[in-house]
Amino acid sequence: MKKGHFAKTFAVFVLMWSLVVLPPAMIAQTAVKMPKNKYKVQDDVKLGQQASTQVEQQFPILNDALTTQYVQRVGARLVAAIPQQFRQTAFDYEFQVVNASDINAFALPGGPMYVNRGMIEAARNEGEMAGVMAHEISHVALRHATAQQTKLNNPWNQILGIGAILGGAILAGEAGAQAGQIFAAGYFLRYSREYETQADILGSQIMANAGYDPRDLAGMFQTISGEGGGGRAPEWLSSHPDPGNRQQKILAEAQRLDVSPNPIKETPEFRRVQSRLRSMPPAKSLAELQQEAERGQNTGSGGAMSGGRYSQNVPLPSTRYRAYEVGNWLRMNVPQNWREFSGQRDATFAPEGAYGDNGFTHGMMIGVHRGQSGQFNRDIDEFVKGLLQANSYLRQQTNYQQTQFAGRQGLAIQLAGRSPIYGGNEIVTIYAAPLRNGETFYVIAVSPQQQAGNYDRTFRTILNSVRLNDASL
Repeated sequence: MKKGHFAKTFAVFVLMWSLVVLPPAMIAQTAVKMPKNKYKVQDDVKLGQQASTQVEQQFPILNDALTTQYVQRVGARLVAAIPQQFRQTAFDYEFQVVNASDINAFALPGGPMYVNRGMIEAARNEGEMAGVMAHEISHVALRHATAQQTKLNNPWNQILGIGAILGGAILAGEAGAQAGQIFAAGYFLRYSREYETQADILGSQIMANAGYDPRDLAGMFQTISGEGGGGRAPEWLSSHPDPGNRQQKILAEAQRLDVSPNPIKETPEFRRVQSRLRSMPPAKSLAELQQEAERGQNTGSGGAMSGGRYSQNVPLPSTRYRAYEVGNWLRMNVPQNWREFSGQRDATFAPEGAYGDNGFTHGMMIGVHRGQSGQFNRDIDEFVKGLLQANSYLRQQTNYQQTQFAGRQGLAIQLAGRSPIYGGNEIVTIYAAPLRNGETFYVIAVSPQQQAGNYDRTFRTILNSVRLNDASL
C-alpha cells in the first residue's frame, strides 16, 4: 500500500469517527466572530446605565412582581447559556417588562433589557418569547451598539446616546427629541443586516444551550408577522431588519446544534403569566402614550398636574384620611382633600390650588428610585443631586440624618429655596428607605415655610402610616 493512499484513507476514517462520536455542536455550529470595536467594555456599561435611567423615566414599567420575576428567570437561564468567549463580567443583564401593547423588545449595551407586555401576550409558547430575548441578549454580548459606532467612526459624544440603541422604541419629552434627531440623521435606527444575522445565529446557539429549540425563534418571526396589521410591520421587525432568508438560516443552524429532544416550549408558568396579563386592563401602545405625554395626560404625575391652577388660598390638609394602596406592596394614608396624580414610578398628592404646569407647592410625592450603584447611601445621594439639578432654586439645608419610617431605618435631608411659583420660601424634606430588591423608596414632603407647622404634623401622620411589603416586589 502506498503511503499517500494510506494517509488519505486514515483521514476519511477520522472524519467518519468524529461524525459518529462527537456532538454535532462541537463540529458543525456556525462560528460567530466578535465584531471589531474601538470602545472599552466599560463604555457599553456606562451607555446602558445612562439609557436605562431615561427608559425607566419615560416608559411605563409594569409593576407586577409575578410577571417580572418570571421574565427574569427566563433571562437568567439564557444568560447562563452564553458561550464563554462572549461573556463579560462587567455586564449586568437585568430584565424589566414594559406595560405597552407594541410587539417589541430591546436590550441596552451592558445588559439592561426590556420586553413589552405585547410581546409576551403574542408569543405562542415560552420558547418563542425566549427566542426574542436570546436574540436581544446576543446584540449585547456581541457589543453591537458600540461596534456599529466603530464602523461609522464618529465621535462618541456627538452621536452615541440613548437614541442610538433603542431601535423602534418611542420616547417622549427631551429624550425623545434627542432620539428623533439621531434617527433623522440615519444613525442606529436599526442594526446592520450583518449584525442581525449574528444575533440570529448566536441567539440560536444560546437557546439550544439553555434547553430551548431555536426553531421557536424562527417561529416567532411568523407569529410577529401575523400580528402586523394594515401593511405595517410590528415594531420589533421594523427595528430588526430581515438580513435575507432569516428563518431558513435559523432552521439550518438548528440542524447543526445539539437541541434537546424535549425542549422547553409550553410551560405552566408561561401560560399563567400570559393569562394574568390578558386579564389586566389593555395596555396602550407607546405611540398612544407619547401622544398623551404631549397633551400632558396620565404619563407622569407632573404631566397630569398641568391642567391645575395655582391659588394663594390653598386649603389646609384635612384631618380625615383615606387609604392609598399599590398592589399588595405599599399602603399608606393621605388627607381626604388631597388629589392623587399617578405616574409610572411615582405618585403625587396635593390639594386644589397647589398644582399646575410647574409642579406642586403643597403636598407629597412618593416613588421608587433605581440607582446606578445598588448601594442605598450612594443611590439616595444621586437622587437628591438630580432633584437639586432639576429644581435650581433649591439648596441643601441639612446633612443626611438617620430616621425611622415604614418599619425600617432610613435617611432624611432637607432642602429649601424661594419658590418661583409664589415667591415665598419653600421647605422640601426627602425621606428615603432601602428596599430588598436594591431600589430606594422615597417620600418628598413640600410646603411653604410659613405653613410648615401645620404640614409637619400631616407629613408625620402619613409617614407613620406607610407599610411596605418588599416580598411582593
